[in-house]
Order: sequence, then C-alpha cells, then structure tokens
Amino acid sequence: MASQVSMGAMMMCTMGAAPSSLVVLPKNKVLCEGPPAANIMDHVPMMNIMPFGVCMSPANPMVAAATAAALGVLTPMPCIPVTAAPWAPGAPTVLIGNMPALNNMSKCMCNWGGVISFTMPGTVKTMIP
Repeated sequence: MASQVSMGAMMMCTMGAAPSSLVVLPKNKVLCEGPPAANIMDHVPMMNIMPFGVCMSPANPMVAAATAAALGVLTPMPCIPVTAAPWAPGAPTVLIGNMPALNNMSKCMCNWGGVISFTMPGTVKTMIP
C-alpha cells in the first residue's frame, strides 16, 4: 500500500541535481498527520513544485543554448520546472478536494524530459490504496 503525500514531501527529478520539497496550500482543508494533504492537482511549477538545483536535460532550451555556446559540452543551467499535466496515477478511491489523493507512487512529467518522483512522502502512518 502507498503512503499519502503531504506538504514537505521530498521529491527528485531525473534531470535535476538536487532534491526539492512539495508545497501544498491548505485550500482543500484536509490535514494529514499535521501538514496539508496533497492531491494530483498539486503540480503547479514554482507554487507546488520548486526547482531541483540545476537541469541537465538537453531538451531544456536554456541547457541547449549553454551547451551550444560551450561547443557541445553539456552545461547544466538553473532548473525551472514545467509541469503541464497533473501527477499520475494518484489514488482514485480517496478524494481530497474532489480530486484523487496523491500517493508516493505517483509521478509527474516535466516538459523538459525529467520524471519527478517522491523519495519521502511526508507522512509515516497514513496509507492509501
């Protein structure tokens, strides 16, 4: 069984260099072991998903430009997440704010090719199917 994700959950991007923590606003009025519980719509860049240090994806235009300027040597640039789609798959049997709850098995795709996943869900006791 998966764990419920809440504010402060630690995330990692496959194209990022550093971990980041999830920010969940208390708009859904559901708390989980203290902090606000997350749902699949908590994917907004720079509001819910903060940068992961530097980005190493050649699909990122800033990385591509810096790499071209360095004559083809991969040059990481600051991460600015771009997540157009919500977390998937979530937990459709548990609703938070009329949307599926976010569990630690969910993933979010960055438009620059990175896959964002959870390394620590922010909860230790709350399990969801």
